[in-house]
This record gives sequence, C-alpha cells and structure tokens, in this order.
Amino acid sequence: MALLCAVAPAKAEVSAQLVKDLNEAFQGESNASNRYAQFARKAEQDGYPEVAKLFRATSASEAIHRDAHKEAILKLGGKVEKFQLEEVKPGSTAENLKAAIKGETYENEKMYPEFIALAKKENARPAMRSLRFAMETEKAHAKLYEAALKNLGKQGKINYYVCQVCGMTVTKLPAEKCSVCREPVDEYEEIL
Repeated sequence: MALLCAVAPAKAEVSAQLVKDLNEAFQGESNASNRYAQFARKAEQDGYPEVAKLFRATSASEAIHRDAHKEAILKLGGKVEKFQLEEVKPGSTAENLKAAIKGETYENEKMYPEFIALAKKENARPAMRSLRFAMETEKAHAKLYEAALKNLGKQGKINYYVCQVCGMTVTKLPAEKCSVCREPVDEYEEIL
C-alpha cells in the first residue's frame, strides 16, 4: 500500500531587503490613502467637488495597493511591520495637487522601479505583481493630478473608476479589460 501525501509549496526564499521594500511600499500606500482622503475633504471645502472625487478615487486605489503589498509580504513569508500613519496637514487644493504629483512621480519613476528590479532578480512573483500594478497606476494618478491642477476651477463633471484588482484609476472605462491587470471591465467601480 502506497502512502500519498500532499506537499504544500514552500514559501519563496526572498531577501530581507525585498520584505523591507514591500513594507516601505505598504506604509507609503497606507499613508497616501489616508492623505488623499483628507485632501478630498479639503477640496470639498474649497469648492472643488471634481477634485475631491479624484482624491477619493486615488485614496481607494492606494488602499488596494496597500492591501496587495500586505498580501505579498505574507505570501513571501515576511512580517508586516507596525507603523504610525503620518500626520496630514492639508494645504490649499492647488498645493495638495502639487504634493500628490510629486509623490506619485517619485513612486513611479524611482521607488517602484528599484523595488521591482529586486523582486524580478529574486523571482518573487507576488511582489512583482503588486509592485508593478502600483507603479503603473501611480503613472496614471500623476497624469490625472496634472490635468486637475491645470484645469482647477474650470473642470466640468468627471467620472472616476477604480479597478478593484490593481487600483488602476480612469475617467473612461476600458472596452473589455483593465490595461494593467487584464481583468474584465466589470472589476471597475465608479467613485462618487
């Protein structure tokens, strides 16, 4: 009689640096989600409802990234570090848009490419996935913020949709699939 047993796949061997990078990304996205939620309230107070809606959309998107990074840490056998959210002191809506552009540009041009390079080197698929999704989305966020700043006070009604898988944020739904995660368009939710 043969004894059959299932063997659980081993967790990927990843460096402490990659887990540190994922924790940095987790904390950054947590802070961004909180910051953008507060910027949304300030934009409402300043009389910019469409900018407030944009900040609510990006806050929701950053929360998706936060959760994906946390999941990647755990799948790779790492530990999620505890931290305190940063204190947020919103400026004017224009100042908040400029700060958001700066943060999103840093993430998509410097931080995420460096983190992705290490994840690829270590063949850490959960990390590559969550980091790539975030990087691609941050590029879109920077463009949306730039357009909002350029048209501040002149914007008509704009719809914002967030993919619940990768966080991609758009003003017009794709025809069939998300351009980032390739999931069906029904994964998008409109943010009001």
